[in-house]
Amino acid sequence: MSPPWSNSWVLHFRFELAIKEGCESLFKDDPNVFVAADLLWYPVEGRIDISQAPDTMVVFGRPKGDRPSYIQHREDNICPQVVFEIRSHNDSNTKMSKKLLFYQRHGVEEYYVYDPQRNELEGWQRIEGDLEVIEPMEGWISPRLGVRFELGEDGLEIYKPNGEKFLSYGELEAERLLDRQRLEQESQRAEQEFQRAEQANQRAEQANQRAEQAEQIAQRLAAKLRELNIDPDSI
Repeated sequence: MSPPWSNSWVLHFRFELAIKEGCESLFKDDPNVFVAADLLWYPVEGRIDISQAPDTMVVFGRPKGDRPSYIQHREDNICPQVVFEIRSHNDSNTKMSKKLLFYQRHGVEEYYVYDPQRNELEGWQRIEGDLEVIEPMEGWISPRLGVRFELGEDGLEIYKPNGEKFLSYGELEAERLLDRQRLEQESQRAEQEFQRAEQANQRAEQANQRAEQAEQIAQRLAAKLRELNIDPDSI
């Protein structure tokens, strides 16, 4: 039997990946929305002892791209506006309270915590400078992301403004598999087209060679006829 933390880790990874990938797909065409998972965020210049690594963070106004960490003073001092945390089985209330205080202190506008083992979702929205509890969370639409939150039998469900649901880990893997299959099929079609073009070029080259050989034979024959004082054009 798997230890309890094993199942907790699987659930944590499943929902973290779904949220991160879903947010990325939501803003894939906007070059100035940065999305990251488990990336250390340093909000205070010169204070490497003050940091947090949200399970997922969304930053509006900063370009996409890989970073070893998010150092706020190097990012036009823009803090992540939206943060998600997936609660693990060993996350104490004290630990979660400290995270809430951190995000309150450093300017996060929307903060969401999902507990996959209890299938519970909590949220906070910044109102007049403070993170205030969102009630109720069921059906809540994020002001920044435009997504809607629901709690289904299989856990947290997040819906894009167009009604599409954030894909689960299994659905993401199936989507990637289909993408790989489509790429392989396109590659095979391109290879077949290339081979057909090569074969056509070879046939054209062979035809040219035959024409050149026929021309050479005709020239040699004409030369022979002239040696015999016969005008080849008169034949």
